[in-house]
Amino acid sequence: MEAGTPDLINLDDLDAAAGALTGRKHVLSILVENRPGVLARIAGLFSRRGFNIDTLAVGPTDDPEISRITLTVDGAVHPIDQVTKQLHKLINVIKIRDMEPGETIAREMALFKVSAPIESRAEIMQFAEIFRAKIVDVSRRSLTVEVTGSADKIEAFERMIRPHGLIEMVRTGEVAIARSKPDN
Repeated sequence: MEAGTPDLINLDDLDAAAGALTGRKHVLSILVENRPGVLARIAGLFSRRGFNIDTLAVGPTDDPEISRITLTVDGAVHPIDQVTKQLHKLINVIKIRDMEPGETIAREMALFKVSAPIESRAEIMQFAEIFRAKIVDVSRRSLTVEVTGSADKIEAFERMIRPHGLIEMVRTGEVAIARSKPDN
């Protein structure tokens, strides 16, 4: 008998099984005062509680006195509510929001430097077009491609171009915003 699974596997079932093992990914949007040391205190709080921060993005808001920290953590490892209660106690924290997946638009950006000899350059450029990515740098031996979208889209692009020779990859981490209500 050959090794492997005798039946075809449904990819949706695999995704559902993986979700059952890891729990809900929490995307936290945290408004903080734009002061030195705030990010270190917040990251330290997660670290002390045994959380691994999956992604982290920080940037200014429309108010230069306020920054938004968007971080993602796996909620199955530890309950998230205890950490959010403790975050509220930090002086520089203004507002915390645990973004609901169905009510959130989340995006990240990634740059991929790919080995691109002449014979495979056209195929890599086709992948970029399919994924609505941009070629942002070209050299004799490589292309650098910018991809923006969901984490799934970025991971799918990575799977497509990795066989061509992925030289380097960098990702920003997710940023997220609540979807508008139908009447807004």
